[in-house]
Amino acid sequence: MRVHVVRGVAVAAATLLMVAACGHGGARQTVDIGTYLGGQASLAPATPVFGAHGMVASNSELASAAGAEVMKVGGNAVDGAVATGFALAVTYPFAGNIGGGGFMNIHMADGRNAVIDYREVAPLAATRDMYVDPATGKLTNKSLVGHLASGVPGSVAGMIAALQRYGSLPLAQVMAPAIRLAKNGFIVDSSLFRSLRGNRSVAQFAGKDLFFPNGEPIAPGARLVQAELAHTLEIIAAKGAAGFYEGEVAEALVAEMQRGGGIITRQDLKQYKPEWRQPIRSTYRGYTLLTMPPASSGGITMTETLNILEHFAPLPRYGSAGYTHLLTEAFRRSFIDRNEKLADPAFVKVPIDQLTSKEYAKQLAAGIDRNKATKTPAFKVAREPEHTTHYSVADGKGNVVATTTTLNGGYGSSVWIPKGGFFMNNEMDDFAAQPGSPNMFGLVQGEANAIQPGKRMLSAMSPTIVLDQSGKVLLVVGAAGGPRIITTTTEVILNVIEHHMSLADAMRAPRLHHQSIPDTLRYEAGAFSDAVADSLHAMGHALQRGGGLANANGIMRVNNGWIGVREPRSTGASIGY
Repeated sequence: MRVHVVRGVAVAAATLLMVAACGHGGARQTVDIGTYLGGQASLAPATPVFGAHGMVASNSELASAAGAEVMKVGGNAVDGAVATGFALAVTYPFAGNIGGGGFMNIHMADGRNAVIDYREVAPLAATRDMYVDPATGKLTNKSLVGHLASGVPGSVAGMIAALQRYGSLPLAQVMAPAIRLAKNGFIVDSSLFRSLRGNRSVAQFAGKDLFFPNGEPIAPGARLVQAELAHTLEIIAAKGAAGFYEGEVAEALVAEMQRGGGIITRQDLKQYKPEWRQPIRSTYRGYTLLTMPPASSGGITMTETLNILEHFAPLPRYGSAGYTHLLTEAFRRSFIDRNEKLADPAFVKVPIDQLTSKEYAKQLAAGIDRNKATKTPAFKVAREPEHTTHYSVADGKGNVVATTTTLNGGYGSSVWIPKGGFFMNNEMDDFAAQPGSPNMFGLVQGEANAIQPGKRMLSAMSPTIVLDQSGKVLLVVGAAGGPRIITTTTEVILNVIEHHMSLADAMRAPRLHHQSIPDTLRYEAGAFSDAVADSLHAMGHALQRGGGLANANGIMRVNNGWIGVREPRSTGASIGY
């Protein structure tokens, strides 16, 4: 069946296309989430979009359109990803950014694989106990809000480095859609309005006049023009990374830091460098995963989880007590290792080979009792904001890119750079500001992730590419949501490979999360029945039902093209062509 789609029109028979593309069949039963949920969940359908030549899935329709626009005129997936990234800085200031950092995972059709780490780094003046009150010994909130919370931004350097190595179009052409959106403006939607209304800390800094005219969030239907940001983007388009890390933009950033008590200097900016790394390459049930290495914890933690589960494959059915228990216990063990052993590899020797080995996973799997939960110490969980955004890109030649980028908290530190036109991150909270104490995500981390000058803070970002048994791209996926990034990305992959779901169903399926500490299994409505909840309680699991756990955007290869699905719990769009 041929399917024609224009700018997000629903795809007929998408599930059939996906199953045919994956070669899923045999005795195991395909799970249909619509039937499984039986109307329990309140999620809107995760409408799949088909593109014969290319696809972009992101949390902003305008940003997805920017990436598609660049690829339509001959750009490849890397060009499209960089165009999307710069456009997100304009249209999705909640998390899209040039004042933060991220990770990009690249798979080229000719077989080349690369990952680039453009995570923020601690300023040179950072100290181990800079967020601890000397009088009380307790953590302050200075790693969350204000000028002291920011690491040195990496987004501009990282995206430009990726474009220079793997892109095919000039930087100015790739950035043109973002510059146009900033200069001409775009219509504010209800999502941007709600995010501003829920993040009023922004109103205490310089950006208040732009985003909170007359003291209230800019209203839906208004046109948001960002002249300062447009000017900054034009400088970057003309001068490359030097246009951000040197010259007038750098001077504006440093001046605001000095004014507000921040510690980022011209030297910090000038010496920032993104890091090209080797992806972690692992397998699950014959499929190959290309994932992020440290300073991201995502690749190792996902790999360890799937290696443990492989010893129980084929897994029990989705939604059963047996499946939920095994997945929880695998997450528990991999997060224990994450929190104790992972950090910036330039500062800490990370045992990557051990943690990603099948033999080590076998030892961990042997410690799982199928009928009883393991116990870990309990800590109170802090509120977990949606701080990050993931986008997936594919082109007509088979090149794909998975990118996750972040400011950490929504609108980062809330600090706005006058004359620069962008928000700064609050990534310093991703360090173990006080080893052994929980951060804003409830993560309790060890000495390996303590603050040191020039060090990259540990991240949960997990942009992932999955290849099928023949080596062709199957999935391009990742998520936002702190440590829930790791569990959500893992579950989407399991839903497709293990449970034979379509991508739309895999994205819509209710999610669960366990990060070892706190010892609580969090889950979305519809993840399992009341009877299964009773069984899990009897096994010793502490359960906590909540709202949406994460925000994912994914692409899947199908016959004659790509299917894109944006997060059904959030806003955005998949745009194919």
